[in-house]
Amino acid sequence: MTQPTEQFVISTTAQLDLLFEKVSDASLKKEVSNIHPRYRQLIEASPFCVLATSGPDGLDASPRGDPPGFVHVQDEHTLLVPERRGNNRVDSLRNILTDPRVALLFLIPGVGETLRVNGRACITTDPELLQRFSMEGKLPKCVLIVKVEAVFFQCARAIRRSNLWQPVAAEVPAKVPSAGAMLEAITNAQIDGELYDRDLQARQQASLY
Repeated sequence: MTQPTEQFVISTTAQLDLLFEKVSDASLKKEVSNIHPRYRQLIEASPFCVLATSGPDGLDASPRGDPPGFVHVQDEHTLLVPERRGNNRVDSLRNILTDPRVALLFLIPGVGETLRVNGRACITTDPELLQRFSMEGKLPKCVLIVKVEAVFFQCARAIRRSNLWQPVAAEVPAKVPSAGAMLEAITNAQIDGELYDRDLQARQQASLY
């Protein structure tokens, strides 16, 4: 691992403040402690978010996705997030059991601005809430109730720099290793990558909900 040269390491807030310009008035005033109606529009248009948590075994940031509006705005201080089927690691949920602090980053295809929500979550299996999130006749495993503490939008610079919503060049997917190829390499061929990839799409489709 490359060790940073000590004289260039930023270790105080004073040093950090010197590195960046003053925060703009808009950047400060856009943060609120509730789900403003305009922010609600972003949440209801989003089909994808990243959930970040922290726990005794470390940090976790994992994707969540469903049709737009899959995260329900219960009221201006509460979000409901369904927990669908996945790989059963449930790293996020394990973290929430010991540290309820969560952060959500909402993305909307074609839109540069993202929405950030910080709050505290608990896990529920309330039958009425599970039923509310039924998809294709299947219920989520549980629902996260997020009590909102801070909400603000992030400007589009990162999205613009990355060209995230631009058409993807045909050669890009070919350069990325498949799930099976990664597993085969990481496990020293204990997992047959070709076999894993062959059945993956059908297996995922059968277990979406």
